[in-house]
Amino acid sequence: MNTSSGSSVRLPQSELTFGLLMMFLSVILSPLIDIFSKLAAATVPPGEVTAARFVFQALFALPMMAMRRQWGVWTWRRSGVHAIRAAVLTLSMVSFVTTLQVMEVADAIAIFFVEPIMLTILSSIFLKETIGWRRYTACAVGFFGAMLIIQPSFQEVGFIALLPVVAALCIAVYVMITRVVSHSEDAWSMQFQTALWGIGFGLALLAVGRATGSAILDPVMPDPTAMLHLFGVGATAAAAGILTVYAYRAVPASTLAPLQYFEIVSATIFGWLVFRNFPDAIKWLGILIIIGSGLYILWRERRFASKPVSDTSETAFTP
Repeated sequence: MNTSSGSSVRLPQSELTFGLLMMFLSVILSPLIDIFSKLAAATVPPGEVTAARFVFQALFALPMMAMRRQWGVWTWRRSGVHAIRAAVLTLSMVSFVTTLQVMEVADAIAIFFVEPIMLTILSSIFLKETIGWRRYTACAVGFFGAMLIIQPSFQEVGFIALLPVVAALCIAVYVMITRVVSHSEDAWSMQFQTALWGIGFGLALLAVGRATGSAILDPVMPDPTAMLHLFGVGATAAAAGILTVYAYRAVPASTLAPLQYFEIVSATIFGWLVFRNFPDAIKWLGILIIIGSGLYILWRERRFASKPVSDTSETAFTP
């Protein structure tokens, strides 16, 4: 896709289809990160789960980096952007894994799904993406469906229910930055640099945990089962991250945002398969609403793929 600051481009049908497919695969796979995180968090503190994610993510990307010889394209300017991505991703991961210790995966993800709404608003403000009332409506309908699934109750979990909202804001910022830099950087290089910064932030948090004895951050020696779960967190995070980068390279963030609601569907399925948490009738109603919202966006964006869409310069969000 050709980009220029302050101009509009036409989005080819093939590019739109590719971006939507990559995002769909990503949101189907992403709940496995949370499944493995919840399993690991039974014996390992959230801070350690977060650090382990970045370690394994870097290890998975390392062979591809060597094969593609991407080392020479790094700059300190771009590395600073990836440091920001890693920082907000670290905060999001710690917040969300802490939530998973006391909440079911599908419920926590349902609260988290204020993120597409945040992303849509942030994209319109900072990336100057054109957003019509239909996409805003689709996001609102999907959010309503998510609320039907979670049936939030502060009496049961208290203010910890706000942590997925913190995670959602962090991911909205992360995705917005990814949208900008993905035009000019290799997907594997982005993953690797973010993982390296994430390792640094994760180790710093573990050091704080060791010094303070915080139950969230104080590291422990994982047993073989927990190590396998941590490996699963890193593997699925790496795969989902690559798919997401390719998706945002092809399609505007505001177009992809409603598709993320499909993640609650796959999270519900995986939650039932692993933890035997079967949704009740109200939750199934919410799932159907989410599916309907996402399918409407798919249909509309494919039908009007030739309409001009707003884009942004790749330097719009560099420090």
